[in-house]
Amino acid sequence: MTQPPQPYPSGDLVPTGDDKNWAGVAHLGSLLAAYLALGLLAPLIVLLIKGQSPYVRRHAVESLNFQITTLIWVAIGFLLALATLGLGLFVIIPIAVVVAVLYLVVVIVAGVKALNGDDFRYPLTFRLVS
Repeated sequence: MTQPPQPYPSGDLVPTGDDKNWAGVAHLGSLLAAYLALGLLAPLIVLLIKGQSPYVRRHAVESLNFQITTLIWVAIGFLLALATLGLGLFVIIPIAVVVAVLYLVVVIVAGVKALNGDDFRYPLTFRLVS
């Protein structure tokens, strides 16, 4: 029986302090950009600028995938609210509050893990970018 492929290449060199900082920016920068509903810009910019580092690339891609997944779920919620002529808001708004808190928690955890030199995988995320 063969082992499933590893999500991240193992055996990378120990990330430098600069790599850790850029990986942290990939996660935590999305909090700043999320205020403009463009949370995916921070990891995309980090990927384009510092993507040659395997450590930074892993974190930037993971954050980018999470931001895209979040955007998809927000769009679905918005479309459901429109389709139900606003009645769906009674269900969607409480769910959105819970999701917003969870979003904040996992992004902060991911940023701290990146700054500490650890890998992090966001839960319930579509892996669209590799």
